[in-house]
Amino acid sequence: MGRCDCSDDNLTEVTISSEILYSGRVFDCELRQVMLPDGKEASREVIKHNGGCCVLPIDDDLNCYMVKQYRTAVGKVYLEAPAGKIEKGESPEECVAREITEETGFTASDIEAVGTAAATPGYCSEIIYLYLARGLEYKGTHPDSGEFISIHKVPLKELLDMADSGKIEDAKTQVLIYKAARRLLIGTER
Repeated sequence: MGRCDCSDDNLTEVTISSEILYSGRVFDCELRQVMLPDGKEASREVIKHNGGCCVLPIDDDLNCYMVKQYRTAVGKVYLEAPAGKIEKGESPEECVAREITEETGFTASDIEAVGTAAATPGYCSEIIYLYLARGLEYKGTHPDSGEFISIHKVPLKELLDMADSGKIEDAKTQVLIYKAARRLLIGTER
C-alpha cells in the first residue's frame, strides 16, 4: 500500500547508486537507485539545481516592482517578482542583491529573508530563497545578456487580488505576495 504510521526517520529513502545523465549550465539530471522504507528498490529521476532567490521590492507607498518576461517552458509571458538562479560559489544574499538591481534597477537598504520554498520537490532539488526588499533607491537596470524583461509598478493590494484570482500563476511570486500582505497587514481581513 505504501503508507505507514512512521516517524520521519522511517520514511527516508537511502540512495544505493546514482548516475549523472546530463550536466548543464543550470542543472544536472541524475538517475538514482534508492532503497525504500519497506526494503524494496526504486528508481528516482532527480534534477539537481543550485537554487535561486526571489525578491519582492516594495516602496514606501506599498507599490511593488514586478517584471514581465517570456517563459519558454510554458510558452507565455508571466508577471513575476524579480528572481534568479544562485551562481556557483554565490550566497543567497549576494544573489538577491544582484537580482534586484539587474532586473529592476533598484538597490535596497533593507532586505528581509522571509523563508524558502521547494519549487517541485518531487523531482527537483531547487530551493528558492524568498525576500522582501524595502528602502529602494533607483540606480538603473542591468539585465543579463539575452534577458528581455519589462518592469511594472503594481500596488501590493492589486497583486494580492491578482494572486487570488489566478492572474498571477508563478508559485514563488504568489508565496511572496501572500507573505508581504501578511507582514504588512493587507488583505488579512479576508
